Amino acid sequence: MTATDHSQELINVAAQAAADKLAHDIIAFDVSDVLAITDAFLIASAANDRQVKSIAEEIEEQLREKLDVKPVRREGEREGRWILLDFLDIVVHVQHSEERSFYSLDRLWKDCPELPIPADALATRNRPENAVLDADGNAVAVADHDEDVNHHVDTDAEDES
Repeated sequence: MTATDHSQELINVAAQAAADKLAHDIIAFDVSDVLAITDAFLIASAANDRQVKSIAEEIEEQLREKLDVKPVRREGEREGRWILLDFLDIVVHVQHSEERSFYSLDRLWKDCPELPIPADALATRNRPENAVLDADGNAVAVADHDEDVNHHVDTDAEDES
């Protein structure tokens, strides 16, 4: 069994909504062969609690506006570190980067097929070569090459004196 066309449509809208709110590392898995309760999981990350909430709200709003779908269950909103939205056909996990790294849902579901997602959502997994990373390895900014070179030169100049 594979995820239904309706589930794929839900994933597309949810993934685009997450990308629009600057979620990162968006991925969707077809879990229909291993779980009877849902067809697909969408996982997205955010750098802080406020952004986790904002992404979850945008996903909920877009699915309601575009497909007239509301979640049957919502968990984790108060803490804002990991919000789960259950739409029956899909389950959306919006996680703070630290929670995503710790619980590693991607690793847990890696044997399930990946579902296609919109280009904007897929692009959240690409990091520029000169990305500035936080302690968890998440891109937080892009360093300007000239600044890096100048900083390196300044550092060398200080070492010589």
